[in-house]
Amino acid sequence: MATKKIGIIMNGVTGRMGTNQHLIRSIAAIRAEGGVLLSNGDRLLPDPILVGRNEEKLAKLAQENSVERYSTDLEAALADDYNLIYFDSQTTNRREASIKQAIEAGKHIYCEKPTATSLEGSLELARLAREAGVKNGVVQDKLFLPGLLKLKHLIDSDYFGEILSVKLDFGYWVFEGDWQEAQRPSWNYRAEDGGGIIVDMFAHWRYVIDHLFGEIDSLTCLGATHIPYRVDEAGNRYKATADDAAYAIFALKNGIVVQANSSWTTRVDRDDLVTFQVDGTLGSAVAGLRDCKVQHRVTTPKPVWNPDIPNAIDFRSQWETLPENRSYDNGFKIQWELFLKHVEEAAAFPWDLLEGAKGTQLSDLGLEAWREKKWVSVPSLEV
Repeated sequence: MATKKIGIIMNGVTGRMGTNQHLIRSIAAIRAEGGVLLSNGDRLLPDPILVGRNEEKLAKLAQENSVERYSTDLEAALADDYNLIYFDSQTTNRREASIKQAIEAGKHIYCEKPTATSLEGSLELARLAREAGVKNGVVQDKLFLPGLLKLKHLIDSDYFGEILSVKLDFGYWVFEGDWQEAQRPSWNYRAEDGGGIIVDMFAHWRYVIDHLFGEIDSLTCLGATHIPYRVDEAGNRYKATADDAAYAIFALKNGIVVQANSSWTTRVDRDDLVTFQVDGTLGSAVAGLRDCKVQHRVTTPKPVWNPDIPNAIDFRSQWETLPENRSYDNGFKIQWELFLKHVEEAAAFPWDLLEGAKGTQLSDLGLEAWREKKWVSVPSLEV
């Protein structure tokens, strides 16, 4: 058994998501395990070079994670033939230009979403990658969440019968930054910097809906900027120009209706920060990040509307939690492993830049529906 190194440019990993999910819990974890096991018994060992604008942060991050290489010179990293993969987790408004540079340099592309700030930009990236013949992929991490994997198992086993509707509830209170430090970066609330919950979360909802429930036919959306002013990392008050909440309905081509609430201005009274309730003729399920509970039609209670007497049914006790019949690895790590196998031995990887463009399309259409106060159709996309 041999071990082969593969150079990976990791651009933008000093941010929260890049550091925690992509570097520490994915690449560093894969390295600690000795690399990705290939079909021939060999192992592929990621050898990252951390790239960014702040050399001090890069040096500290590299030292903490036993990474030997870091640089503030993206062009030099792209010029090095040893580096075969370019990964991007920068802010959205910087991503498109850097990916174009990487494609031109002949690198395989793996990136966070949204892949660009517009549908045109996302489609151009997909076209350029196809013309250059480079392999490409987009992070679609929520497909690998234990809760959604359990939900997918229920769907594949026809547990629901005919699926009627889905209720998607995401969000939590993000502090304004004055008396309590915000949990998210300030650029998330500035439209000019690529912020906004529609741009951020609709890219996720697109691939979740597509891969679990069906193709989206049309949508309507109401966005809102509920908190007009926030305080940034330096303690400066700024005007929020991006939406911090979105209330959408997606009509699928198979007749399923998906209601999706996304909010950074809500306080949580549910089992998790995101829940997906699926209702079908034979049963229902509610999935969170890790758990999934079910209620079959034979165990469904029979409530009767009567506000004049106290409710006698403990509805939450009527649900059964699915057992943990298998172990679940980190979703970001799982997809990294799949992409590395895709690059090295052409293993299947369906989540390419065109799939990423579909997420940007849904964000654009959500903003259009909000702006024009109407239902909009979701046309099919091609490169």
